[in-house]
Amino acid sequence: MIAKTIAIQALALSMLSVAGQGYAQEAKATYPRMAPTAQYLMSDQKAEIALARSAAPAGISGDATILVLKEHGYETAAHGKNGFVCLVERSWMGPVDSPEFWNPKMRGPICFNPPAVRSVLPITLKRTDLALAGQSRTQLLASMQNAVRNKQLPALEPGAMSYMMSKDGQLGDAVGHWHPHLMFFSTKSDGTDWGADVPGSPVLLNPQFQGAPESLATFIVRVPTWSDGTPAAEHVH
Repeated sequence: MIAKTIAIQALALSMLSVAGQGYAQEAKATYPRMAPTAQYLMSDQKAEIALARSAAPAGISGDATILVLKEHGYETAAHGKNGFVCLVERSWMGPVDSPEFWNPKMRGPICFNPPAVRSVLPITLKRTDLALAGQSRTQLLASMQNAVRNKQLPALEPGAMSYMMSKDGQLGDAVGHWHPHLMFFSTKSDGTDWGADVPGSPVLLNPQFQGAPESLATFIVRVPTWSDGTPAAEHVH
């Protein structure tokens, strides 16, 4: 069953784990609960549309449907024609135990391909609805567990993947925009079947969903350029 970045994120929002116990303790103290909803919204809809499109090369995102976050959830801001959907994920798409789960500054541009639109995007929409409804971290976790248990989320479709190639994203206070990368979704896995995280392998297993209620594995493959074609320099993280 499926459940959003990065980072790879979360991430996609898409969100990636932050290294260092000292930083984690600091972040916990900074984001203990959800901030006012307005802090998660972008006041300029055109800017949010542009940020969402920056997740993938223009040849993909230019013809994609674009969602923007409003007070009560995501709404369609532009209709596409290629079956892709791009949006900007927020912090509640990260691990439920992440110290940045409520970080209002996090922005994870992501573009889902058609199989992921049908089977992974519903996770983002569900988590977002629960967060904006005022559920606590514990309540949101329980609600997602219940949704999986009652088969309220669609089964993962073969070939589901997404693009996270924006150099303007913000996947966490420490990691920033991280690396441009692709994410491939699979059923729960420890990564050995993909050769993930072994020396020399370009495949990483995103720890984001390892403890999540959604039975999903996210494999990350870094790419050398941002969505606009400019080269991505090595990131300290």
